[in-house]
Amino acid sequence: CDEFNKYPNCTVQWPERIGDGECHGGSYNTEECGWDGGDCDEFNKYPNCTVQRPERIGDGECHGGAYNTEECGWDAGDCDEFNKYPNCTVQWPERIGDGECHGGSYNTEECGWDGGDCIEFNSKYPGCSVTTPSFVGDGDCDTSGGYNSEACLWDGGDCPEPTQEPTSAVT
Repeated sequence: CDEFNKYPNCTVQWPERIGDGECHGGSYNTEECGWDGGDCDEFNKYPNCTVQRPERIGDGECHGGAYNTEECGWDAGDCDEFNKYPNCTVQWPERIGDGECHGGSYNTEECGWDGGDCIEFNSKYPGCSVTTPSFVGDGDCDTSGGYNSEACLWDGGDCPEPTQEPTSAVT
């Protein structure tokens, strides 16, 4: 309540939200409420940005769509890594360059091999195309989805390499 008491003319439904670290927008993001107790300062740098969840602007994660626009400062800079790949179209742009190799449409030339996250994987397992590259070599033998294949080096060594039975010569 201390934060809310700083704004005697602020009339909002949940006063405990003022200054809680999240920009709530609407009636909270007003001069009377101190711009949500300062929580909307980042969002308010972009006066023409109209998004459903203003707390997502500048939160360290690229949200794409309406957030990744000039009006919203490219999600206040959160989409800078993703925007290096203009032909990359993925469902979750925040995954590009996040330090983990994602498969499918992320591990493509258009997406810079997942923002560089898949370069080591692709070098170690050329031709291994799986949905979740982190499953390869994780200690569990994954027998479906292409993991247990020669291209994936038998799930990165998690699965035993198939052996050929010796054939007997017919005499």
